[in-house]
Amino acid sequence: MEKQCIAVPGISEMLAKSKVPLSPAVEAGGFVFVSGMPPIDRATGEMIEGDIKAQTRQVLENVKACLEAAGSSLDKVVKCTVYAANSGFFGAVNEIYAEYFPHDPPARTFAAVGSWPMPFDIEIECIAIA
Repeated sequence: MEKQCIAVPGISEMLAKSKVPLSPAVEAGGFVFVSGMPPIDRATGEMIEGDIKAQTRQVLENVKACLEAAGSSLDKVVKCTVYAANSGFFGAVNEIYAEYFPHDPPARTFAAVGSWPMPFDIEIECIAIA
């Protein structure tokens, strides 16, 4: 089995420019693995500022873009991991998350983390069926 690194418009360019050594998505073994996506505006390459709901929406739009670039979709996601800067964001994140996974949501872990090297409050990674 081989892996295929997936280029994602707006995200791959930003990663190359900032010299971050990762692929936004990788397909292997019938699955798509999406790296932790922060709330980056794919059009500008800038972090979205705003409350946790706005950041969560942008993160999930980025996850969706990664999946679609790999030929998958949100309804094929089997596992998500949500990393948030504060466990108090749980309810607000769930409100937006439910809009993106309204039926048969994937397995999920929600973890509070200490900090990131950039100013944002949430990152989501996932695994989906290719």
